[in-house]
This record gives sequence, structure tokens and C-alpha cells, in this order.
Amino acid sequence: MTIALALALVPLLKDLRLPLSFDWGRLLSAYWLVVAAQSIFAATVLVLLGLPCSNTLVPLAARIRRNPLRIASLFVFFLILTWATSWVKALIISVDAAAILELRERKGAPGLRKTSAALLAPALYLFAGFLLIFAYNDIILSVRYFAAYDQAFQAADRWLLHGLTVPAMTAWAVRIFPLSFFHFLEFIYFGMFAQIGAAMILTCAIRGRGESLRFVGTILTAYYLALLLFFLWPSQGPYYLQPSHLPATLQASAFQRFSIGNSQALWNHLGIRRISTDYYIAFPCMHITQPLVVLWFLRRWKRMVVALAIYDTFLALAIILLEWHYVVDVLAGVVVAFIAILTTGQSSTPQLEPAPTPA
Repeated sequence: MTIALALALVPLLKDLRLPLSFDWGRLLSAYWLVVAAQSIFAATVLVLLGLPCSNTLVPLAARIRRNPLRIASLFVFFLILTWATSWVKALIISVDAAAILELRERKGAPGLRKTSAALLAPALYLFAGFLLIFAYNDIILSVRYFAAYDQAFQAADRWLLHGLTVPAMTAWAVRIFPLSFFHFLEFIYFGMFAQIGAAMILTCAIRGRGESLRFVGTILTAYYLALLLFFLWPSQGPYYLQPSHLPATLQASAFQRFSIGNSQALWNHLGIRRISTDYYIAFPCMHITQPLVVLWFLRRWKRMVVALAIYDTFLALAIILLEWHYVVDVLAGVVVAFIAILTTGQSSTPQLEPAPTPA
């Protein structure tokens, strides 16, 4: 599917007079720097939560006792980064540095290079898939009206919820909860991609490159199904039909206004300069699909699954209360995840064998 979409991409872009260039600066930095750093951090946290302490914290503590300057150096590194950026970025980068150094300590420089080389193929595969997904979002909105089914999906929500709608739930939440609550929901919503990268890293490090490629293939299969559904039933989301109830200072509000403006421009063939992180799919909700795929591939590590399930519960809340998706979008996302897993996510490795732990 990836090859077929790639071969059709340039002819379609030319026919629709869309740009043949990508916003490489934004795409490369977002994927290979920001998401990569967040993914290593998330993978480290999941390893600490999901694997026995005898394999993680105990050896690390023993090495720190033998060389206490290591933790002091890391703390100074964290303080400098906090001063230069923010404490959140400093924490992520410091944990990443500590994790990479620990992996090098355990496997040696050749082992670290081998692990990194094995991870490169799945990472490149996922990046190439995302480029296609962004480009085909623009292609679809150039030929299909971007909000053709919003009224229908909201009506379906009213039927499912006995008269209630997502905007009504958001309006209630805005009256009840402080602004900080919505900032927390934004943090959860925009941080979802870290668990995708973490699952790719963990499947590669623990079960090999083949399993990691299978994971990426399942994620991309789900996205390709989402593109097909978006072509058939395009919609923007609950924020389109009426003015958003969210405070204008939220990042989500700005993104939603930007999405409506770009969608209108593509439909009116006003043109865009470059293909960037262009994503407009409301139905199905891929913010539900992808975490379900992650849970499937990490299901053998029960504590990881529990931690991710808690995160994903708040994620589902963020999806609704930030007015990103209709309830029917979420239900469709569950179905798409099931189809993608059934199609490409079945491992040939017997599932009853005990879960391995890193050496």
C-alpha cells in the first residue's frame, strides 16, 4: 500500500496543482528531534514501570554508587538545560541522555550502534508513511468538501448520547473546570505520539527489527484505512459547526482555527506553498486507533499496559472535551484499529512463551 500510494503521489499532486515540495525543516525537526526525544523518554519510563527492578533500577543504582560523579554531572546538565529551555524539555533530554548512556554501558559501543541501526529501518518507514499521509490529506481536501458529513456525525452523536453532543459536554466542562485542567488535557492530547515512538523502540529493542516493522506497518495500515474513510465521509470535527467553547488562549483553539482556514483554502484551490504537517481527518479518530495498536503490541508487558491504559483514559477525555472528535469518530477509530491489527499486526512468534527481558 505504501508503494502504491507513493507511485501515485506525484501525478496526483501535479493534476491537482498542489506543491511538489515538502516543508522539510518543519517535518524533519518535528519527527527526528521533537518526537524522537519524547519517544525515548516515554520508552524509558515504560521500561522502568514494566520490567523488573532487578533488570533496570538495581544495576543502575550499583553503577551510580561506584561512580557518584555520574549523577552529579547529569544534575548539572539538567540545570543548564532548564536555564536554557524549560524544565519539561530539560527533563526529557536529561532522561534520554541517561538512558542512552545506560544502554551503552550494558551493551557497549558496538551493541548500541547495532541497536540504533536496527531501529533506523522502522523509523524511516514510519517517517515515509507520515509524508504520504500528510500529502494525501491535501489531495483529498482538494476534491472533497471538507465538512460534508459534520452534520450527519453530530446527529449520530445525538442519537447515541440521547440528545447530548460533544460541544455541549465541552461547554459544561468549561463552566466546571479551571483553565489548568484544559492545559493538562492538551498536554495529554499532543503527547500521544510519544507512545507510538516508544512502542517502536521497545518492540525493536526487545523483540527485534521485524516486530518493530510489523508495528509500523500496522500503524500505517490504520492510517491508509483512515484516508479511505476520510475520502468517503469527510468532516472537520465538532469545533466546525459552531463557535468553539474552549478558551481562545488554548493551543487547541489555534490549531482548530488554522485547520478550518487551510481546509477552506484547499477546497477553493487557493493553493498552499508546501506540504507540511497537514492533517485534517476527523472520522475515524486516529488518536484512539494508534494507542490501541500500541497496547496490542506491548500486551505481554502487563505493567506497561496498565500505565498506558491510564494515560489513554485521559486521552479519550481530551479528545472529547477539547472538541477534536465526535463520539462516532472514536468508535470508528476502535474498528479501524481492530482491522489493522487483524490484517498486519499478528505476530508469528508464539504468544504463550514468557516475555523476554533485556540482558
